[in-house]
Amino acid sequence: MIDLEKIRQSVGMIGDSDQIIEVLTLIGQISKTDISVLVTGDSGTGKEMVAKAIHKNSKRKFESLIIVNCAAIPSGILESELFGHKKGSFTGASDNKIGYFESAHKGTIFLDEIGELPRETQSKLLRVIESGEFMRVGESKTQKVDVRIIAATNRDLFKEVKNNNFRQDLYFRLKTININVPNLSDHLNDLHLYIERFGLEFTNKNDIAFKGFSSEAIAEMKKYSWPGNIRELKNVVESLIVMNSGNRITDEMVIKHLKLDTFNQNNNLPISLEGDSDQLERELILKQLLYLRQDVNELKQILTSNSNNAEPSNSSLFLPSPQNKNNNKNPDDSYTNIDDAFISGLKDEAIGEMTMDELEKEVIEKYLKKFKNNRRKTAQALNISERTLYRKIKEYSV
Repeated sequence: MIDLEKIRQSVGMIGDSDQIIEVLTLIGQISKTDISVLVTGDSGTGKEMVAKAIHKNSKRKFESLIIVNCAAIPSGILESELFGHKKGSFTGASDNKIGYFESAHKGTIFLDEIGELPRETQSKLLRVIESGEFMRVGESKTQKVDVRIIAATNRDLFKEVKNNNFRQDLYFRLKTININVPNLSDHLNDLHLYIERFGLEFTNKNDIAFKGFSSEAIAEMKKYSWPGNIRELKNVVESLIVMNSGNRITDEMVIKHLKLDTFNQNNNLPISLEGDSDQLERELILKQLLYLRQDVNELKQILTSNSNNAEPSNSSLFLPSPQNKNNNKNPDDSYTNIDDAFISGLKDEAIGEMTMDELEKEVIEKYLKKFKNNRRKTAQALNISERTLYRKIKEYSV
């Protein structure tokens, strides 16, 4: 049996949602082994905490956990930092240096932002994973090390492999076990737990009275998208407490701090008013074109339903217009059926320089990116079924 509570308490991991329980369960299943692990997730989701939990529940828990931020080390000295160097091997190398891998011997090394590694360093990392061997910079003697490797990234490594920025063999070696840490927006029912923890920790440390957050304030915070995830939430909680010291945090305080009033100032607008003006104008035009197309399709369904006694269908985002079999006729000629009249009413081959298929694909891609590939939220925003969205994604290879 996996003791989820023990794993949770080992690093103070918060959350009772299904997503967090799934992460805790995976940690429990793999922590006792020495298998390499790839932790993925957006910035601020808590990937480092997952690495710490794996280490603290492993047989190496009494040894060192070395944390390395690959993105923070200049590429010119990265190899020396990881594997060490011999005295005199390059300018400034006045002494022998032990690298992070040697420091982590018998323990665990956590390579954060591994997608930033140069390709030449990736090949040396692959050798360490496969054989436990490496060489210090300036040496020809092979060193042996016994270390467990946990890597993390917020990049799409598979896409990096296709773009020839990341070694395919290293990718598959790392991806033997993959733990994906969910975005905060995907488990907002845990929000109150994070708020309480961050609030208590901050006020105790700074000797500030903490009177809590009102239920209305928490409800308003759930409306926010939290692009910075848990790291952003922690900063917001601390800022609200400092700016309203001694007071219970209300929904008005939250709205003002997160500028939710700006976002919701006009519910008739189909998009948020935050961002570059040119991008917002384009998005607004695209959205209105979608609405226009949907309105026309609904009208068509009503007309065809009245004609054929069929129920209208909402199974697709855009219904394909029928092919005009009378392209050579004058548009002013009388129409033989409703479909002919429809073609005259809406020419859908192109709008400007963009076809309707291209428009549809672009909007789907935009909303998938906006909701971080959450298909349920994307389908709801586009007012279509998930099944239809899946079909469209497959059709357009999104």
